[in-house]
Amino acid sequence: MELISQVLLTDSLRGVAIPTTQVIGEEAIVTFAVLLVVILVIPILFERLRLPGFIGLVLSGLVLGPSGWNLLHTESGVMKPLSDIALLYLMFVAGLELELKHFQRQKQRSLGFGILTFSFPLLMGILVGQIFDFQWNTSILIGSLLGSYTLVAYPMITRLGMINNEAVSITVGAATFTNLSAVLVLAVCIATPDPELFSWASLMRLLIWLSIYTILIVVGLSILGKEFFRQFRDDEGNQFLFVLLSVFLAALGAQLIGVETIVGAFLAGLAVNAALGEGPVKEKVIFIGSVLFIPIFLINFGSIIDLTALITSITTLELTLVIVVSLISSKFIAALFTKLLYGYNWGEILTMWSLSIPQMGITLAATLVGYRAGLLSEAVLNSVLVLMIVTSILGPWMTSQTTVALVSTPVATSTATLSKEKTEAKHSCMTIVVPVCNPHTQQYLIEMAGLLANQAEGKIVPLAIATATGNMDAPHLETALRRSERLLAKARAQSRLLGVKAEPLLRIDDAFASGISRAAREQKANLIIMGWGNRTGLRARLFGNVIDNVLWSCHCPVVVTRLVDSPKKIQRILVPLEDLTASSLPPVQFAQMLAEANQNAIVTVLNVCTRPAFNCGLLWRTHNRSSMANATLSLSEKIANRRSHLASLISQLDVPIPPEIQIIVHENAAQAILQAARLYDLVVLPFIRNRTSPGGLAVSDVTSQLAGELTCSIVMLGTPQQSQGGVLQPQISRSTSVL
Repeated sequence: MELISQVLLTDSLRGVAIPTTQVIGEEAIVTFAVLLVVILVIPILFERLRLPGFIGLVLSGLVLGPSGWNLLHTESGVMKPLSDIALLYLMFVAGLELELKHFQRQKQRSLGFGILTFSFPLLMGILVGQIFDFQWNTSILIGSLLGSYTLVAYPMITRLGMINNEAVSITVGAATFTNLSAVLVLAVCIATPDPELFSWASLMRLLIWLSIYTILIVVGLSILGKEFFRQFRDDEGNQFLFVLLSVFLAALGAQLIGVETIVGAFLAGLAVNAALGEGPVKEKVIFIGSVLFIPIFLINFGSIIDLTALITSITTLELTLVIVVSLISSKFIAALFTKLLYGYNWGEILTMWSLSIPQMGITLAATLVGYRAGLLSEAVLNSVLVLMIVTSILGPWMTSQTTVALVSTPVATSTATLSKEKTEAKHSCMTIVVPVCNPHTQQYLIEMAGLLANQAEGKIVPLAIATATGNMDAPHLETALRRSERLLAKARAQSRLLGVKAEPLLRIDDAFASGISRAAREQKANLIIMGWGNRTGLRARLFGNVIDNVLWSCHCPVVVTRLVDSPKKIQRILVPLEDLTASSLPPVQFAQMLAEANQNAIVTVLNVCTRPAFNCGLLWRTHNRSSMANATLSLSEKIANRRSHLASLISQLDVPIPPEIQIIVHENAAQAILQAARLYDLVVLPFIRNRTSPGGLAVSDVTSQLAGELTCSIVMLGTPQQSQGGVLQPQISRSTSVL
């Protein structure tokens, strides 16, 4: 503040009046503090309004920028480097989050839809550019912007269990082609900005260098990354640094061949995506981007918008309307041609159309780069802002409506095979690994494992991990070994009292998580039962904890428990289900196993239908009594349909005593579950990680809220990343989700 006072005093002596907001906006600490407040508060407010949080960030930049309060200056010493790094990080995350497995699974059809959904918007964008007298370079760039799309509704379709539907899968896979094509077209357009200096020779030279560079980054960096991650597979710090280094090295290489740095960042994301795969390091990279760098980019994008020109310019309004209509219509035409080509039904085609509409990460980044290079005018910049807002709201809403008609593709498994697998799973010897490290919670863990093992005629493996790095004669290792032996002796005695077969195991490893995962694989475990950890919140998200790492690396289901009483006293078990698909059945199956082992305790499956998802707008206030009656009848029918579908789904588990089914309509799913849980001894929840939508912000989940507020015993069931069957992985076909 002393510096600000000196500046104001000096300027006042000179007779120069400078607004206080402009001086404050130049302060690095003030600017960064304002950014953090906006990132923390605004998305929460917009999510309360049922609007995407990233729209709030862009609008916040518009309010805080030169068009509003003038607190943020895009060319200041703070915002400029932050926005440049955020731009690179956004493009890197966009490449890192592309679902390459879907593209590889349906290569031909993903490529076919990708070509269609990129080509039609490209042609439409070129036509729009020519109508508004833009240069050919600008027109092509506008077309490429419309050709890409962001899977904003990806968390929704994943939650509903629709990701294995073929039409949805090829739409997710086609995003790889459209986004890569948009980035490469951007590179060519930016590298040849002046039509008067254009020559076919220079274009061919650029394309050759760009092709070589793309191959070197995507293939070379992928091979190098796989080798590096293999050498340092247990060192997340070095893996994280390698990922960051690859971004900036690829951006530097792009500069050397004369293309935009964001091209290199995107290609680096693709390469690291192929090399790294799913894991805690990838999640940390995405987490840092989603909570810091991507929001900074969105705020910066909003700050350069001229609100006056957006509202008052007739040309801008006309261009905005034409661009929005062109995008929506061209995406529909592409989906329609896909229907004619591959024979999908209307529900699938409408879903593909809705998924390919939203314009977010790639579109905004390419627009900003084109604007800085002078290829795109302020009118195009403003139009893209409106396009982003409209499509980010319209696309997910359409997806929520069209997925009702989707019929998920069943897994090709015959009835005879299913019966055989269930019989083998039922009669096989179940092995349960129980890591013991806390003597206060060990008794209840052993009791739960003993109940399940006795029911399945299996065994438990109490596991103690003594951590050591390189020196096997270290004093702390001797202490850890003695402590582990005491824990195992106690576990052996408890197992003897429970009448269960136990094979205690002492393992020396460099980390708890890797030791648990490796021991479980060596013992061919069907299940791991762990106690609740105390490390949560931001620290756990950044640096991970034992539970997180075990869930990422383990081959079998993991049960994480917080038991307030002996498992033998559990008589009423509640299993809340969010979606009605086969992927949600493992918690139900675990609850049934525990109920059978505990003298037929009662299991209740609870499905909470929030009013927006249930189309409860039919119950809005009306003066027509017959309309109200029809609306109520419609709601009752939907509840009955959902109950019937849930019963049919659970029947595939082939349990002797089917669980009770409750359907509740409530405004807030978490609150409804908390109220219902007061009557139960145990709540079984799926372990749902806070995932991100591709190129978007963090998606919250109900599980984390429930875990912090439930007062009864809790079991959180995590299943392996790649389902391989087993005791809690029933191989049953996916069913249609009924909303």
